[in-house]
Amino acid sequence: MTKKEVTQLSYEIIGYAIKVHKMLGPGLLERIYEECLKYELEKNGYHVQQQINVEVDYYDLQLENPLRLDLLVNDCIIVELKTVEKFHPIDEAKLMTYMKLLSIPQGLLINFNSTNITKSTKPLVNEYFFRLADE
Repeated sequence: MTKKEVTQLSYEIIGYAIKVHKMLGPGLLERIYEECLKYELEKNGYHVQQQINVEVDYYDLQLENPLRLDLLVNDCIIVELKTVEKFHPIDEAKLMTYMKLLSIPQGLLINFNSTNITKSTKPLVNEYFFRLADE
């Protein structure tokens, strides 16, 4: 994938999140928005993995409770959904860690407890994004 393709995919995911938010409004549980967004993305031809384990390698230690991310779209964008008053620094740090552990170039933090999804979405990129070709 190129930077342009990843950016376009990110834009499309946000569009589907807006659609879900317009239909449901704020105030529901995170998992409801997650299911609806997954439905919209899959219905429109995207490959979506939900609640996938993120393994943490620490020497030979096997952790019994792996991390879980909300959605992975087309194997290149992690989507973490929240229903909070505002994001906390740990939300961004957790998403950046998921991106690093899985070598994923972009992540989206989307807060459905908002009146405007566009303003409450935070896109994040890392070194894997900058290694992609421009076009």
